[in-house]
Amino acid sequence: MTLLPLPPATRQLGASSLHVSPLAWGMWRLAEGGRTAADAARLVHAALDAGITLLDTADIYGFDGSGGFGDAEALLGDVLRAEPALRHRFVLASKGGILPPLPYDQSAAYLVQAIDASLRRLGVDCIDLWQIHRPDILAHPQEVARVLDDAVAAGKIGALGVSNFTVHQVCALNHFLDHKLVTTQPEISPLRIAPIENGELDQAMMLGLTPLAWSPLGGGRLAAPETARDIAVATALDAVAAPLGISRTVAAYGWLMAHPAGIIPIVGSQNPARIAEAAQARTMQWTRTQWYAVLVAARGVPLP
Repeated sequence: MTLLPLPPATRQLGASSLHVSPLAWGMWRLAEGGRTAADAARLVHAALDAGITLLDTADIYGFDGSGGFGDAEALLGDVLRAEPALRHRFVLASKGGILPPLPYDQSAAYLVQAIDASLRRLGVDCIDLWQIHRPDILAHPQEVARVLDDAVAAGKIGALGVSNFTVHQVCALNHFLDHKLVTTQPEISPLRIAPIENGELDQAMMLGLTPLAWSPLGGGRLAAPETARDIAVATALDAVAAPLGISRTVAAYGWLMAHPAGIIPIVGSQNPARIAEAAQARTMQWTRTQWYAVLVAARGVPLP
């Protein structure tokens, strides 16, 4: 029985000089529950101890509908100010371009302001990977590209990416960029397979973009499946996970990592034990039969 390849020890982000672990840790919920800098530091160390070297945040993380904009970045900044040596142990990724209640703003004036504000909150001179969080339909991609290229040239940003962009939006922005995109961050999980079928991952492979998968556990629905489809996908994952003695969660990460596009799942847990557990996905191997069984369950119909 032929097994699909194991994920590599490190992945290169596009054509950049950045090399990271095949799993990332995300800070969408870092600022929840009144976490202190000490609490945040424990989570950062948990990720690093698990071998995770890509940490992903955003300026909108911490916003609760009325306040908290920038809180996750500021909290990570407090951690880095307390332990400056940590900065050299991971690749720092952030995002911007969402401005409640507009909701999106990628005008030149705002993007310049957003990048500088993130640098101040994080207390760093350069953000290794900076991503447009969601596309602003009212911003011309040439204008966006000019600001991003200038930020890279100024040393404020190391490399560029996008999140939640369609195939054509990626193509348009990349056309105008001198410093080409190196990552794309779609929502993708065994419960959301649209990027597999709508050309997003095919485009990533064609352009050499590394896909970063947000919500790789389907927003928690894999842990507590309710619909018939959710249950079918969970059952297909369990069929692989149980004989290996791993959790369904780990299998979900491994399923994404087995794709040839080199998907990096972003672990969203703020629980040190769950972060550590995620690392088990690095040693998972799939047969084609097992991998396609999960896809068929997700599609809800047999393959043609």
